[in-house]
Amino acid sequence: MFQDEARFGRISDVRRCWAPKPLRPVCQGMLTHEYTYAYGAVDVCTGELDSLILPHVNTACMQLFLDEVSARHPQDRIIMVIDGAGWHRSDALKAPENIHLLKLPPDAPELNPIEHVWDELREKFFHNRVFKSLDALEDHLSIALKTMELDPSTVGSIVSWPWIIGAFLTSFVN
Repeated sequence: MFQDEARFGRISDVRRCWAPKPLRPVCQGMLTHEYTYAYGAVDVCTGELDSLILPHVNTACMQLFLDEVSARHPQDRIIMVIDGAGWHRSDALKAPENIHLLKLPPDAPELNPIEHVWDELREKFFHNRVFKSLDALEDHLSIALKTMELDPSTVGSIVSWPWIIGAFLTSFVN
């Protein structure tokens, strides 16, 4: 599984949108510094996504997320590919028995396919949206994440990169 966190906030993403001539669409904009964080891990072979919405990015929240993924997959042995965030390197972070943490090289987000899941969520669920409160944003984020979790074929089409699948197949065949 590949893991990452993404920040979602009440800063709206105003984009172009279609409207029939001569109408001009009106999109509200908002700049409020309130954020929440989505933690996610994706299985690139099956497209299965596990996610959790947490208030911070820190070691304690990362521990909660790892424990949740472990509980969701008690019979599986998981190699969790993580980036080099400070809370991932903390000595206080303890991987559950069925999870082994594998660090990506530093400054290489392009190697982590879950980054594209965040792009998909922002594009399909968050552009041209304004939220009245952080709770409203979290409710919407929860629906968006659940939609993605229930659609492994779409998630798989985003994250199943040939070089990753090839690396897994080569590892298991040899």
